[in-house]
Amino acid sequence: MARSTPTRSSSTRLDGPKGLRTNVLTPRNRQNRTNRDRFGRATESIARGMGTPWFLIILSAFVVLWIGFNTYGPENLRFDSAAIGFTALTLILSLQASYAAPLILLAQNRQDDRDRVQIEQDRQRAERNLADTEYLAREVVALRLAMQDMASKDFIRGELRALLEELSVAQSSIEQNRAEQNRAGESTAANRVEARQPGA
Repeated sequence: MARSTPTRSSSTRLDGPKGLRTNVLTPRNRQNRTNRDRFGRATESIARGMGTPWFLIILSAFVVLWIGFNTYGPENLRFDSAAIGFTALTLILSLQASYAAPLILLAQNRQDDRDRVQIEQDRQRAERNLADTEYLAREVVALRLAMQDMASKDFIRGELRALLEELSVAQSSIEQNRAEQNRAGESTAANRVEARQPGA
């Protein structure tokens, strides 16, 4: 008796191609994909913004203002103490750094995906160009071979001259044959005339 193995759906099996493991795009999945794309675009814009000189200038100005206000500002309005090492500023900068790194990585992953798609398209385009180039090269070779089989002008002229010579030789031989036939015909006619007049 054969053992029955539990079958798993193609979405959970790892031995199938990835295309077979993806879920069908239901409205809910489309909504999730749209939300992921929206989130990905947002992370890219944030990461792009963090990579600009303006972000560094604004962050530097923020830190300078924070330290300046909490060091030289009125005592009763200070909210972060220099004596304990600007704990709130450190917390804010650490929080910003802890969010910045994953956002940058997410943006890089999306860029890698785009690059992968672009590389695949470039590869397909290169394959098409190579196939077109090979086809054109074969056509050029076929044309060259066909041109070699074609008769050149000099060859045609030579053949025509040879034909003219053969025709002139044939015509002269035909004329000689006619002349001989005419002479033979005249001599037979003269012989007949003489044969009729023997009694005269």
